[in-house]
Amino acid sequence: MYLSAGRAADSARGIPVRTARRGTVPGTVLALGLVSLLTDVSAEMVTAVLPLYLMAGLGMSPLAFGALDGLHQGATALFRLAGGHLADRTRRHKLVAGTGYALSAVCKAGLLAVTTPWAVAAVLAADRTGKGLRTAPRDALISLAAPPGEQGRAFGVHRAMDTAGALLGPLAAFGVLWVAVDAYEAVFTVSFCFAVLGVVVLALFVREAPAPAAARAPLPALRTLAGIPGLWRLCLAAAVLGLVTVSDSFLYLLLQRRLDLPAAWFPLLPVATAAGFLLCALPAGRLADRFGRGRVFLGGHVLLLGACLLVLAPVPSGLPPALGVPALLGMFYAATDGVLMAAAGPLLPERLRTTGLAVLQTVQALARFGGSLLFGAAWTLWGPYAALSAAAAGLTAVLAVLAVLAPVRGRGRGRGPEPGRGRAGRE
Repeated sequence: MYLSAGRAADSARGIPVRTARRGTVPGTVLALGLVSLLTDVSAEMVTAVLPLYLMAGLGMSPLAFGALDGLHQGATALFRLAGGHLADRTRRHKLVAGTGYALSAVCKAGLLAVTTPWAVAAVLAADRTGKGLRTAPRDALISLAAPPGEQGRAFGVHRAMDTAGALLGPLAAFGVLWVAVDAYEAVFTVSFCFAVLGVVVLALFVREAPAPAAARAPLPALRTLAGIPGLWRLCLAAAVLGLVTVSDSFLYLLLQRRLDLPAAWFPLLPVATAAGFLLCALPAGRLADRFGRGRVFLGGHVLLLGACLLVLAPVPSGLPPALGVPALLGMFYAATDGVLMAAAGPLLPERLRTTGLAVLQTVQALARFGGSLLFGAAWTLWGPYAALSAAAAGLTAVLAVLAVLAPVRGRGRGRGPEPGRGRAGRE
């Protein structure tokens, strides 16, 4: 479960170090960040109005909407694996990622053509399929473009730009609805335009280096991944932590109950979290490169624990929890999302990098989905605050076990291999 950190540590595994100038962000990373920004504006415009559109506009029941949300999770996890394997097999990461982005763009237009709840559900499932296809190839392009010692910085820049889109999307949706009241079709049309623009930017500005001759040989068997202990330690850590991760949606609901927050203000909670993510993504990535990706990743879960405890703490209701919980959640995502991918990238051979990242992403997504189911069941049986107390206790125990069994000793970039790294380097 050790997380790689530092250029010297990556070099110990025989991974070639890119010659990009230190301190610069590769153009491919910036272009992919712009693609993600535009695509997230498009996606979050739809997400912001979707519950109202389906339940108030088309009459979908809450139970059916919950089943639809679960379907989205499953479709994304399944197609992440398919997209990762296809990209590695064809050595066309940009093409596979572009196919996923294009499919999602077409689905935004498809929302204009369907008028029944389950027809909308089918379109949204196809949209999630596109997201699943593109995620691992996109992250592989970022990982391959950045020097091993600056993976955290590269993913931090990308995630910051991606989160800027998540901030702008809901604001754009509400702006459209402000001008055209209840005109969901106008939201879908503007969303489609942003999605198409993202595909255009990908096609024109994202560069993929041609695969070397050795990479054109037949793809190694997937069992090659089983010979990378560092990857499976990461998968195990992500799975165990995912099972005790409380989703932001549940924390928002508990915070709303505690503060008696008016429904009109509820959407501002995820916007505040996205703002925290945006501000902290790049600093978290740079800290991960310098002091160890493992430290930052586990530290991010400590921040999540802090958010849970703040909801439970006997402090006066008002600004402290209202501001503190979204801020801690934003920092949690900044310290875990891109940092986990930055930790995994240098462990993987280039020819299986996309597949390996897809496996890790799928394990984490399924574990968090299972964690949400467990938390929902605990809420139903014991009540919301007892369930949150149990989740906080579980998260504390897992963090303590990981700290004892797999201490992170990253020294930072350019200061030689980390303690214990020689054994890992031979694996």
